Amino acid sequence: MDNFFTEAEYQDSPLRILTDFLDQEERNETAGEYGKMRFVGYVLDLGFDTATLITSDPFKKAVGGVPRGSFLIMAPDSMEGMPPHFSLLRVTDTAPTPLSRDVQQTYFELHKKSMPELDIWTKGELQWGALSAKVLGMFFPDGEDSNKLRFSGDVNNVVSAHRYKVFSPTKDLLNMIVNGIVREDNQFSIGKLRLTECTLPFANNPQPEVDVKVSTNDFRGFRTAMFGKTRLGKSNVVKIIAQSIIETTKNDNSVGQLIFDINGEYANDNPQDNNLSLRSAYADKCFVYALTPRENTPSKPLKLNFYEQPDSCIQIIKSLLDSDNQTSQYIQRFASVELPNIDDIKKTIVGGDRNRSVRKIQIYWAILHKAGFVADERRLRSLGLTAGSSTGPSHFSPKFNKELLSAVYKNDDVTDPNGLDDLLAQLEKISSFIKEEPSHKALTSKSGKPIFDADDDALLKFLNPTTGGGPGGVLQKHRLYHDPSAGDFVKEILSYLDGGKTVILDLGNASDNIRRYFSDLLSRAIFSHQERKFTSNNLNGKFVQLYFEEAHNLFPKDDKDFTGVYARFAKEGAKFHIGMVYSTQSPSTINRELLAQTENFFIAHMSSQGEVDTLAKLQVQFDGLQQDILRTRTPGYMRIITFSHRFVIPVQVHKFEATSSL
Repeated sequence: MDNFFTEAEYQDSPLRILTDFLDQEERNETAGEYGKMRFVGYVLDLGFDTATLITSDPFKKAVGGVPRGSFLIMAPDSMEGMPPHFSLLRVTDTAPTPLSRDVQQTYFELHKKSMPELDIWTKGELQWGALSAKVLGMFFPDGEDSNKLRFSGDVNNVVSAHRYKVFSPTKDLLNMIVNGIVREDNQFSIGKLRLTECTLPFANNPQPEVDVKVSTNDFRGFRTAMFGKTRLGKSNVVKIIAQSIIETTKNDNSVGQLIFDINGEYANDNPQDNNLSLRSAYADKCFVYALTPRENTPSKPLKLNFYEQPDSCIQIIKSLLDSDNQTSQYIQRFASVELPNIDDIKKTIVGGDRNRSVRKIQIYWAILHKAGFVADERRLRSLGLTAGSSTGPSHFSPKFNKELLSAVYKNDDVTDPNGLDDLLAQLEKISSFIKEEPSHKALTSKSGKPIFDADDDALLKFLNPTTGGGPGGVLQKHRLYHDPSAGDFVKEILSYLDGGKTVILDLGNASDNIRRYFSDLLSRAIFSHQERKFTSNNLNGKFVQLYFEEAHNLFPKDDKDFTGVYARFAKEGAKFHIGMVYSTQSPSTINRELLAQTENFFIAHMSSQGEVDTLAKLQVQFDGLQQDILRTRTPGYMRIITFSHRFVIPVQVHKFEATSSL
């Protein structure tokens, strides 16, 4: 009677699949139809974390094999009026049986005598063996709603091992195991369940084919990591996730996406994607910004304003000079200069330190001006960067002292520079004076310090070299990266993201420094933008999703650096509705703080024991799967865990198809 009422209560529960399955197993056993059963064996030893199972070859043959990593269900021999439930096991290895040594001795004797046949008794004895399994947790009905499925990472009790039976799940049960606890909203199939790299069916009995589903709600506002060797499918997964977000939010435009495309594979058509890119598939949703426009790919220009970001852009200039193989000493000295940040300068009080910082920027501006980099002087004035008195009449005057100007101009009347032409002329005259009279007392301040330090000297000698091409000959060809109005694209991109569009930055021809510059610039802008929306209670269910490839080149490795924008993404991104997907080959190259905050993992083949051990320490669910990750290297074959999943799922990820139907 108890069983009758229990079955009636859970008639519409997802676990009805389990009760129907167990009933069918009992009918098959009673009818002697053992070939149709999914029975694997009995429990030999059981704990809260592990189980040892006893099985035999006919059982394994009937279910198509029990490979390492496969899922098994362990159910009580009788529910005894309890709600339907089962424990989930993952096979980890073979295990010795109490008769293992006797079996080995029998094998030895048989092979020694070269016996071609076994008698029925011996054959039956030798087919028994044991498996070790990890207890992953338990599936059971929700206590508040019996029609909902719950999963716990532990089991509520362990009773005598003989009271359990172990089964290989059917397709319906596997579907419930893999997809039953995934968020129902915005689900899509990311691939097929694949337990082993070997695709040869055991005893011509293939494993059930099951879709593995994930929810885009597990990616937006969350952190997703992709690790594995190159060419094994990380970028393919990124395309599928980006595609799924476009598809599932096309009616509400609730997620804007920004993809830093370092190889140009998301923006431009290529044979790997059936000759269509993500941009081509969703031309009305995707906008491309490119440093170098590509034929057949509509794009907007992505330029730098070298004047307004001196601290970052001089590093980019250095990388450009390195690529030009510029080895002259005066060029190398110039490239080694570190310029201050304009915002930091404006925070310092008026005085000698501020003046020296401002002058470095002004000499750098004069170098750019001489090289033909067009400037918007109105915008430069609006920066509020001044030397000397903060109420000085010009934003382009270095405010040198009267003694220096008198010595340089020979007591002629001197007016403050009021533009880049005036600034360049004054600095060139001062540079010539330094060459002619390097020991003149006017080059020393009243405090006894040189007016120009080593960095100033390097900048001035590059501005007005004794020999060599100087700014015009060395930097002129790099003007293609510059635009005096650059910076407005940031505002435009933020607008696209607010509108739920996908923006792709084609950085395929850029150096690492240029990629890092744009990544830092836009990441900081997005973080500030979302933070302002949060503080004004204006997020309105809108999210921004960022995609970073080769993340080790962008993210700080220092575990103590918690102040950078990427560390802030990890710690505060969720509340500001910022999600990120980052990929690299090795988890050890990523800041541990970011890794510790990551919810979703996609793991392809890795070849280092140290790397997989690092992964297992960061996400305990991968512990025990290290050898599988090291041994399997089929493209697209990954082990995944998302915010919805409570255990690792092995999956063959679908190949990205540029269609608008998921």
